[in-house]
Amino acid sequence: MRTLILGGARSGKSALAERLAGAHADVVYLATAQPLDGEMDARIAHHRARRPAQWGCVEEPVELAAALRAHAAPGRCVLVDCLTLWLSNVLGHEDETLFERERSALLSALPGLSGSVLLVSNEVGLGVVPMGALSRRFVDEAGRLHQALGEVCERVAFVAAGLPLVLKGPPL
Repeated sequence: MRTLILGGARSGKSALAERLAGAHADVVYLATAQPLDGEMDARIAHHRARRPAQWGCVEEPVELAAALRAHAAPGRCVLVDCLTLWLSNVLGHEDETLFERERSALLSALPGLSGSVLLVSNEVGLGVVPMGALSRRFVDEAGRLHQALGEVCERVAFVAAGLPLVLKGPPL
C-alpha cells in the first residue's frame, strides 16, 4: 500500500505517518532533509528524537527512487519525510535535468515496490501565488507531483490541525 500524506507546516502529517508506520515491526525512515543551517539541524533533531530507536534511518536528499527500491521489502514500511524537501533539493541542483529524471524515476518505481510506503509532503498550493519565479515553479511542481502521486497511491490523506481526512482509499 502506498499512502500520500499531505498537509501544511505543523499540520500533524509527520506524526500521522509515524503513527501509521508504528503498526509495522520493520520500519525504515527515509529522510530527505539536509542540515544546511542551525534551524534545519533543530528540525532534524526533533524528528530523530520522536522516532523509535529500532527504526532504520536512511538519509537520501536526491536519489529517492533508488533509495526506495533499495529499502522497500515485503513486510517493511518505508516512511519518506518529506517530498517537498526532496523537491527543493532536486529543483535547486546544479544539474538542471536532474528534477525530470528523478521525478520520472520516483513515479515509475512506486507501483512496483513491495511492502508499505508512506510519503509525507507539504501542500503548498493553498496560499497566495508567490512573487518570485523560482517560488512559483516550486509551488507548480509540487502541485503536479502531488497530482501524479495521487494517481499511483492507493490512499491519499490531507491533514489539518492534526486531523486526517482521507481523500482516496481505505480509512486510516
